[in-house]
Amino acid sequence: MNVLIFSPKYFFTTLIELEPYLKFNLKEYLPGLNKENTSHDIVIIHKDFLDNKDQIKILIYNNPIVILASDENIKLANYDSVLKLPASLNEINSIVELLATKKIFNKNSSISIKKEYVLDKNEKKLIKNNNFIILTEKEVQLLELFLNSSKPITKQKILLSVWNYSKDADTHTVETHIYRLRKKINDKFFDTSFISNDKDGYYL
Repeated sequence: MNVLIFSPKYFFTTLIELEPYLKFNLKEYLPGLNKENTSHDIVIIHKDFLDNKDQIKILIYNNPIVILASDENIKLANYDSVLKLPASLNEINSIVELLATKKIFNKNSSISIKKEYVLDKNEKKLIKNNNFIILTEKEVQLLELFLNSSKPITKQKILLSVWNYSKDADTHTVETHIYRLRKKINDKFFDTSFISNDKDGYYL
């Protein structure tokens, strides 16, 4: 995990002295080195650099996690967290680890579908532009199953994967759930071809 430090030299030097005990890699912001400045997971910005225009370039690149280091009481505003100075080694490690874990969790929970949609597994939402529909747990599982397959999925495989039914089970569970999901999507997004099917099964 790489943490880019955007701060006065003395602050970076202090962190460098602690580097053997930190649970992340330190990188100093260096004007003019674009590649170095964009290869990071988290940015720590010292309050003394808030007026620096280069800050904007860092904040908008790749949507990084931004931590503000300050000895003053500052509201979060556009920052993910505030590191209150002076800070202990444990406080520095904890805040970085917590936010990094949260970022990984959020990344894994949002899945792109058909370029236009996003499946938010945490919120159980299917999102397109600024609109969304709420999904049931089974509907989320259905969409994940379709996404993980490069070919149509049979009714029997869906039953086994999502509902743990026997392959020989005679039920309209799959048809009913897919019908309801198609209707929700069409009612909100006017998309009649989101879930397709042929003689081999269902697919996105």
